[in-house]
Amino acid sequence: MNPKIFKAYDIRGIYPEEINEQNIKIITSAIIRFFRETLNKDDLKIALGRDMRISSPTLYNSVKETLLSLGITVVELGLTSTPSLYFSILHYQYDAGIQISASHNPKQWNGLKFCFRDGNKIVKVSKAIGMDKIQSYATSEKITQSFKKGLLLQNYDHIKEEVDSLSRLMRPTFKNIKIVVDTANAMGATYISEIFKRTSCKLIKLNYELDGTFPAHEANPQKFETLKALQDQILKTGADLGIATDGDGDRIFFIDEKAQIVPATLISSLISQEILTKNKNEKILVDIRYTRNVSNIVEKLGGKVIYNVVGHALITKKLNDVGGAFSGESSGHFFFRETGGAESSILVIYYVLNLLSKSKKPMSKLMRAYLSSYESGEYNFELPQSIKSKDVLNKIASKFPDAKKNFMDGLSLEYNLWRCNIRSSNTEPLLRLNLEAEDENLMKKKLNELRDLILLFDAKPK
Repeated sequence: MNPKIFKAYDIRGIYPEEINEQNIKIITSAIIRFFRETLNKDDLKIALGRDMRISSPTLYNSVKETLLSLGITVVELGLTSTPSLYFSILHYQYDAGIQISASHNPKQWNGLKFCFRDGNKIVKVSKAIGMDKIQSYATSEKITQSFKKGLLLQNYDHIKEEVDSLSRLMRPTFKNIKIVVDTANAMGATYISEIFKRTSCKLIKLNYELDGTFPAHEANPQKFETLKALQDQILKTGADLGIATDGDGDRIFFIDEKAQIVPATLISSLISQEILTKNKNEKILVDIRYTRNVSNIVEKLGGKVIYNVVGHALITKKLNDVGGAFSGESSGHFFFRETGGAESSILVIYYVLNLLSKSKKPMSKLMRAYLSSYESGEYNFELPQSIKSKDVLNKIASKFPDAKKNFMDGLSLEYNLWRCNIRSSNTEPLLRLNLEAEDENLMKKKLNELRDLILLFDAKPK
């Protein structure tokens, strides 16, 4: 078994060379051993879902049969998004869940995301919580059979219940909004259909049919080139906004009526405002890559800003640990207390469309009110193997002696008018640069300065 399939937040590899119907049985057995030890119980009820990839049905069946052979009560969710899996675990009080998916990766990939429930909180297994132990189990033992066969149940109404439940929470008031949606032939379509069939909004669908070959484009809205067809359709139809989701539906991006991509920090600012208007004492977690748009709103409204490292599993843990209400990540993940600290794209849609409808302003004008810092977008660099990222960050830090420095996640440099974060990726062998400034010209100037500095270390732009 290739140890490289054990990633920071999930297990993921090329099918069938790295992950297949045989080794996924051993991986499943290792996961169950970890769950039983961690939860201190043998009789587990586990939700099982999958995405639409070509290899997902057979991998799903291998996991299901292994779970049953281990004496697990398996609740089949079938085709579902990762946030819908999180919701189901919490809402129906299942012990844990496994999702067959490789998120936004290309079609030849597949894998597993898995988590367990701690009361009203979701705990995602990651390098920080259990992944190393599961890797050790998977590479050192064979499947052990249970003395009794597990029980198989189905819950194919969970997405309807998810939308019902979150609708009762948010009380959506939006109507007659024209929206273009590009779900990249992936899992966002499952909950978006359920949301909008209850409204008078006009939904224009792009790449909407589930198709694991990704015929239109990669299911990664953070690669802005994948959004071009969506942007063109917004202008062609005169739509009020656009929505794009990723492969397993746990990331979401918005496009305004002028076909401009809305930075995720502005969506986080909007949600933070709505939360703090009701309770100004709430804690809001802020992504260390871009801090100022969100923190300015939170501080203005009397909330408490807590800066946090990058990574969806780490954010879920921190949000739960500090009792935070909300966190948004610049990659399009949005986390809520109400969903156990995990993502909910449904709640994001409700927040955005409720306020858009209430304000009676176009999306571009609504978002402008939250803009206080201009962001560069992420720039990636591959370092030579002989150079350690830590040495690069230390040398860059020495070039800015008067900056306020933070080494929470890589290196953050802080000045009154601009700031940046340079960090090693948790998932790829890359150095990532994000920079923001109070005006666009200064942002571009400092971006070029930092890029040139990184390139001095023989780094290659990716």
